[in-house]
Amino acid sequence: MHSKPLILVTNDDGITAPGLRNLISIMDEIGEVVVIAPDSPQSGMGHAITLDSTIYCDLITNDDRNKEEYRCSGTPADCVKMAVSEVLDRKPDLCVSGINHGSNSSINILYSGTMSAAIEAGIEGIPAIGFSLLDFSWNADFKKLKQHIKKIALEVLKNGLPEGVVLNVNFPKLEEGKDFKGIRISRQARANWKEEFDKRVNPQGKEYYWLTGKFKYLDEGEDTDIWALENDYISVVPVHFDLTAHRFINDLKEWKL
Repeated sequence: MHSKPLILVTNDDGITAPGLRNLISIMDEIGEVVVIAPDSPQSGMGHAITLDSTIYCDLITNDDRNKEEYRCSGTPADCVKMAVSEVLDRKPDLCVSGINHGSNSSINILYSGTMSAAIEAGIEGIPAIGFSLLDFSWNADFKKLKQHIKKIALEVLKNGLPEGVVLNVNFPKLEEGKDFKGIRISRQARANWKEEFDKRVNPQGKEYYWLTGKFKYLDEGEDTDIWALENDYISVVPVHFDLTAHRFINDLKEWKL
């Protein structure tokens, strides 16, 4: 019988990211923490896994907590797979991913390495949460998030999550002197990115591109994650990774296929 819950901590911004270091310190107050995180930033990797090259997973001692951690050369999803298959001798009671530097609300969940790590844990049957702050700054202020992250993590440990469901938690960036209005249980807002490519030519005359784009919000609902964030609420969205469009199955059966 274990006295403390086993908590796996990972992210997509890399093992040195301040968001990860803050999340580790919070989880250290709750349970026995194992850290396996990418050795470099992996933002926008989605649920990519490494198939065509080797993966390294090095045991290191991190100076800020004087405890051993694992630095992995793979993607966020790789980190979770490595934890389950090679590092841990029992299934974690909880996996937390983040704290991401930047929002993972709405359609961004599909591109997010942070949420893909949480989803990979969910696939393994581990209750999992992805945490993100709508502030891309490396020096973002995470202090006000602590009590809320701790509360949400403790509630998941207490109540569990349904099979196939993980939580996507996003925090708005607050103006000076403001505080969060509370937590809103939300749905994923309908939105997409209108991509553009900035075409350039290098000194050797070869064309190359930088991906740019604008975020298009297509939802007027007040029950969405984006509405919550725009109104200074913490958004909590339950996410399932069964991509079947169940409501279309019966209609599709009527087609002459």
